[in-house]
Amino acid sequence: MDRPYTILSCAMSVDGRIDDTGPDRLRLSNEADFAEVDELRARCDAILVGAGTLRTDDPRLLVRSERLRARRREEGRTENLLKAVITRGGDIDLGARFFTTGDAGAVVYTGGPGVDVVRDRMAGRPTGPPPVDVVDAGDPPTVKAIQTDLVARGVRRLLVEGGGHVHTMFLTAGRVDEIRLAIAPFFVGEADAPSFVHPGVFPRTPASPMRLVETRTIGDMAILRYRLDADDPA
Repeated sequence: MDRPYTILSCAMSVDGRIDDTGPDRLRLSNEADFAEVDELRARCDAILVGAGTLRTDDPRLLVRSERLRARRREEGRTENLLKAVITRGGDIDLGARFFTTGDAGAVVYTGGPGVDVVRDRMAGRPTGPPPVDVVDAGDPPTVKAIQTDLVARGVRRLLVEGGGHVHTMFLTAGRVDEIRLAIAPFFVGEADAPSFVHPGVFPRTPASPMRLVETRTIGDMAILRYRLDADDPA
């Protein structure tokens, strides 16, 4: 296996926005959807976001349910997933909750000058758990290099959770196996609001579409699941 089975999970508005332009994080999911995503996280080995998501949301990216954490322990795994972040320039806060919570550690994927920037910041970080590794994944970082490193770390299932730049990076590289979209029942309607993807050359076109393998509702939300490539080995 040259890369993990990769799932891209995203909640967005009907007009494809993953946030608005206000100072507070826009709530796009209901509690039932949050619970499903928590289950999805618990079945994966690593979770990945971009540096913009770290700066905007300060996420912890943990498994919320004690039941699911206990199940992971029973399976001989850490309670939470390995966390990964992509940053081209190294502009990340190593004191963010992303790095200070959880029990599986984190990996920073960067490249070029970003490697020295992050390593310099690492020098001022208190030692001890959870551990943080810095990996040169190319200048700019590539999806192939990131996935190759994750496989070497024993990651079989990778969950990608944003933002739009990272979604575009993975999808245009043709290295996503599955997309889970949760569609909120409203419009954002702001031209500058962050979007699900950015313009790019995507392998899945009208001539080579994705396969829609599931449609259902959770309350007023629509859940769509697309298969892009191989079957899930798990």
